[in-house]
Amino acid sequence: MNATALLAEDEPLLAQALQAELARAWPGLQVLATVGDGDAAVAHALRLQPDVLFLDIRMPGQTGLQAAAELADEWPDGVPFPALVFVTAYDAYAVQAFEAQAVDYVLKPVQPDRLARTVQRVQQVLAQRQPASAGATAFDEATLARLRALLSGHAPAPSAPPRLQVIQAGVGQGIRMVPIGEVLVFEAADKYVRVLTAKGEVLIRTPLKELLPQLDPAVFWQVHRGTVVRADAIDSVQRDEAGKHSLRLRGRPEHWPVSRLYAAQFKAM
Repeated sequence: MNATALLAEDEPLLAQALQAELARAWPGLQVLATVGDGDAAVAHALRLQPDVLFLDIRMPGQTGLQAAAELADEWPDGVPFPALVFVTAYDAYAVQAFEAQAVDYVLKPVQPDRLARTVQRVQQVLAQRQPASAGATAFDEATLARLRALLSGHAPAPSAPPRLQVIQAGVGQGIRMVPIGEVLVFEAADKYVRVLTAKGEVLIRTPLKELLPQLDPAVFWQVHRGTVVRADAIDSVQRDEAGKHSLRLRGRPEHWPVSRLYAAQFKAM
């Protein structure tokens, strides 16, 4: 079977080894490009639209999972989404979590027998894939559900962190205390996270990915890779002619985009 691929691996020797083993295991696979960070992986994938993406889990810029999530948001309609293969050095416990989500993986260092099984699985997926019709979505809910599950944590934490009760934000020489019950939005912004209430906003340096495990998922819903909103403050959700969703919150004037990954949360009862 002939197909195209993009490799994203930040260690040049490992990238060379993976490409060499792929050439032996899958002679009909054309590697369109090899990149070394998550941002470049997104840019090249959108431009080249390969059939398969080999994404290293830990890369500079964005992780492989974050890159996959951004691609899910930005991927053009009418083009089948690439088959995803994650490249990981995680231990067997984490690998079991990837298996449970039915996302294939390659464990570092690359083993020819394991890579051959991966190639066989990917070829089966590509052979069964139906071309998306013009203007139609190229995603099924199972693909999006797997990405959501992996982004929420590919390996269970040994113990859940305590829920946040108050946000402590540095303001000048002091600290402003914002009760979690007043927070409407957490939004990633460069090196900060904006914490918005009905009265205003503060900035904190704690990354959104570190805040998420401390938030009650029944209270705060992730609606975009950089946005988490209070569920009971959502006033309405709209879908435009291009199929993009956005929402409005009671107490705030903005429209907040809802990514493709999380749009399935909003269905009429």
